[in-house]
Amino acid sequence: MRTEHDIWTYRAEVGDFTGIVGYSVEALDGGIGKIDAATEEVGASSIVVDTGPWIFGRKVLLPAGVIERIDRAEESVYVDRTKEQIKDAPELDELAMADEMHRDELGQYYGPGGRGWQQPPHGL
Repeated sequence: MRTEHDIWTYRAEVGDFTGIVGYSVEALDGGIGKIDAATEEVGASSIVVDTGPWIFGRKVLLPAGVIERIDRAEESVYVDRTKEQIKDAPELDELAMADEMHRDELGQYYGPGGRGWQQPPHGL
């Protein structure tokens, strides 16, 4: 049975999440870019993904809780969201990254019931 986790905290099953800047990011339906930055703040951990030309060079902030796994051999991070969900996420405001209201907006988007929420498979 799957237990709910804090969207802003790395999942325990992800393991070591250090040193992932520069890794490619794979959504459920394909690659979306590379990790430009990663934070390890308690209750506010996230990654910044540079999407390159995929969505016109836009950077997106993904809460650490969307990371499913890290493949060190492939230097890839796998997230449990689709490319469309990530593309439709609120615009990254680098000046407001530390702002609680901005983080709440992203948390509502990616969290349960939000447009960016990915329903877990049955039985997990």
